[in-house]
Amino acid sequence: MEYIVYLLLGLTSVVGLAFVIERGIALQWRRVVPPEIETAVQSCRSPDDVPLLRRLCEQKPSALSRLLLQAANHLRWPKAENEAALQTFARHEIVRLERGLVVLEIIVGIAPLLGLVGTIAGMMTLFGHLGPNGPEAGQLASGIALILRATLWGLLIAIPSLIAWSYFSKKVEVIAVEMETLCDQFMRRQYRETDEDEEEEKMSAKATK
Repeated sequence: MEYIVYLLLGLTSVVGLAFVIERGIALQWRRVVPPEIETAVQSCRSPDDVPLLRRLCEQKPSALSRLLLQAANHLRWPKAENEAALQTFARHEIVRLERGLVVLEIIVGIAPLLGLVGTIAGMMTLFGHLGPNGPEAGQLASGIALILRATLWGLLIAIPSLIAWSYFSKKVEVIAVEMETLCDQFMRRQYRETDEDEEEEKMSAKATK
C-alpha cells in the first residue's frame, strides 16, 4: 500500500512542477501585457489612431491585445453595450490566465493527505508484523523513520505548490487590474468625442427652448 502512495506522491510532484513551469512561462508580464501594446494604448487618443493599434494587437497576440481588439471592433456600439461586452470577454480572459491554478490548489490539499495515508498504511504494516516478543529497537526505529518519509514528502510537495499558487493568483489579480485600467483609458478616449457631441446637443436644445 505504501508503495502505491509513494507512486502517487511522485506523480503529484511531477504534475505540480509541470504546472508551475507552464504558468510561470504563460504569466510573464511581456506575454500578457506587451510593452508595445501598452505604449500604443497611451498614444491612441482619437479614432484615427485605432487602425494602428488594431494592427499592432494582431501582430502581438496576448490577453490585452484580444481585449483591445474586442473593444475596437465594436466602437460603433453604444458605450454601455461595448463596455458590457468587454467585461464579459474579460472574464473569459481571466479564466484563461487562471488555467492550471486549480490543479496547484488541489495538490496543496491532496499531497499532505497522501503522505498521511502512506504513514498510516506503513504503521499498520509494521505493527502487523510484530512478533510475540516485540521488535528490536533498531528495527522499530528504522521502520518508523521509513514510514514518516511519506508525510515529509507530502509536505515538501504541498509547501512549494502553495507558494506557487499564492504567487500566481496574486499575479493574475495584478494583471487583471492593469488590463482593466488600459482598456478603460482606451474606451474613455474613443467615446470622449461622442460624449462631448451629446453634451453640445443638450446645450443647444436647452438654448432653443
